[in-house]
Amino acid sequence: MSQTNHDNSLQEVHRSIDPSLAGNKWKKVLAFFGPAYLVSVGYMDPGNWATDIAGGSAFGYTLIWVLLMSNLMALVLQSFSARLGIVQGRDLAQCSRAVYPQAVNFVLYIFAEIAIAACDLAEVLGMAIGLNLLFGIPMLWGVLITTLDTFLLLYLQKLGMRKLEAFIIALITIIGGCFLVELVFAKPVWGDVAKGFVPSIPNSAALYIAIGIIGATIMPHNLYLHSSLVQTRKINRDTKSIKRALKLNNIDSAIALNVAFLVNAAILVVGGAAFYVHGHHDVASLQDAHQLLAPLMGSKWASYLFAIALIAAGQSSTITGTLAGQIVMEGYLRLRINPLVRRLLTRLLAIIPTVIVILVAGDKMLNQMLIFSQVLLSMQLSFAVIPLVHFVSDKQQMGKFALTLKTKIVAWVVTAIIVALNMKLFFETVADWLRGTNSLIIQYLIMSGALLVLIILAITFFYPFILKRKEAHINIHKNDAAQALGAGNVAPFRKIALALDFSDKDQRVIQYTQLLAPKDSTLVLIHIVESASAKLIGDEAQDLETRNDQEHLAEYEKYFTDKGFQAKGILGFRNRSKEIARIINENNCDLLIIGSHGHKAMGDMLFGETINSVRHLVGIPIFIAR
Repeated sequence: MSQTNHDNSLQEVHRSIDPSLAGNKWKKVLAFFGPAYLVSVGYMDPGNWATDIAGGSAFGYTLIWVLLMSNLMALVLQSFSARLGIVQGRDLAQCSRAVYPQAVNFVLYIFAEIAIAACDLAEVLGMAIGLNLLFGIPMLWGVLITTLDTFLLLYLQKLGMRKLEAFIIALITIIGGCFLVELVFAKPVWGDVAKGFVPSIPNSAALYIAIGIIGATIMPHNLYLHSSLVQTRKINRDTKSIKRALKLNNIDSAIALNVAFLVNAAILVVGGAAFYVHGHHDVASLQDAHQLLAPLMGSKWASYLFAIALIAAGQSSTITGTLAGQIVMEGYLRLRINPLVRRLLTRLLAIIPTVIVILVAGDKMLNQMLIFSQVLLSMQLSFAVIPLVHFVSDKQQMGKFALTLKTKIVAWVVTAIIVALNMKLFFETVADWLRGTNSLIIQYLIMSGALLVLIILAITFFYPFILKRKEAHINIHKNDAAQALGAGNVAPFRKIALALDFSDKDQRVIQYTQLLAPKDSTLVLIHIVESASAKLIGDEAQDLETRNDQEHLAEYEKYFTDKGFQAKGILGFRNRSKEIARIINENNCDLLIIGSHGHKAMGDMLFGETINSVRHLVGIPIFIAR
């Protein structure tokens, strides 16, 4: 486990595909296609199946328009996600880390991980149910077998991004082919299907299912995933190349998400033709759907194809969920762990509760778990959509590729619809939980959790506006220009602080220090110890990492002393930003030199968002060594 020393999303495949080397014109175009297909599988995972089947069996084809609306909203949001990754060269998690306060980012990270675990839970259940339906494997063993796809993902990643994309497209083809045959068996009345595109909500139950369809369709982890996957393509940074990449990725998204829409529509149509028409209006579980398909359609293959497609959907979605988990961990925490450990961790978070439920309550609770996973996804969605719209609207970071006023209005309308629907589902769920317990302690915990969610949601929306106002206040107005230009000479720096992390990025800090620092100046070398014990007990820690850091600091002191400088090293503990500021203020430093990877925004390679935090705590110039 280590802190990342780069700012590339999915470093192992970043810019690994060069479309310019693809040969003829069409191959160069096709080289851009692929990321959206990995994203699209999240729109046809087993969690979607439950809501689609429930909607079809209860209301026939009436709610197809909801699927279409969800797909249009998904197209808008995924195009924003791709735009963010292509233009800024950062994924959604990295942008959030650069803008929001550290505490808020930590909560957003936890929310994102919960959503990914919930998504993986749906994939585990879908795979297990599919194996049970097709081969008769007990649910408990089916759940345990799903751990094996951990190694499949690692193998596919080693083969390269294009091979992984090809595998996912093959699974999508299997899913689509299975439901195309199911439609032939179902024989729906296409005139009635067409009427389903006219918006209507028959009753409150239909509204609840409609909200579930939207919540299951637009998944938060897909927004993180897409903003990273588009960076696997190597493109030039000139305006023409970026415009071309945006255009081709939008075409890629349109094709892939429309395929996902057709699959979801097919599932709902099959549910309507097979169940609603025959009077089965309460089919909500995947097991019930499988059992009824064969006798109602008159072919055993209807049930077999359903199970095969379910396995393919679970397998494809779990691969992309793992990639999203890697993206949010590296983006929010700058933390990389072994890919196998990362995959097993994500899978265990889904398997352990599933196994416990099977052992305690049996298979009958699995459908409720599937629905609960979609509720968790709905709760998280707002915390991904709101920052995304903020980031792609930011002219300072996006330049000429920032959203236009009309597009921005559409974006916020879509966001408002999503937030409103998901908040309705959130409050209904909280109310159900409160009614389901008489324990005051549990009720207090539920209310506290709900309040935290609302507070973080408000901060997520308002903070970027507040940040822009703060930055606007520090701009020099034209009326003050003459006075500023006539200012007196600035005194030379006598005591210079160096923020170090003992990586190769320190080389730039050292080089600039020797250029900027007079020979008679004093250098204050600062390093923040980040071991667990150091964060817990501060300067009393004497663990291996602390001792190693002391030795490294002594080597840096000797280096500068040999160069003729006066140098002293100081270790800091616990809060990184506050410790740097404390050491600077206590030593009366008049310049801070801090390392960066050359990012144009507030995030830097060495300290993440530390630069932005420290500059509000000290009153001295800060030089960023790029």
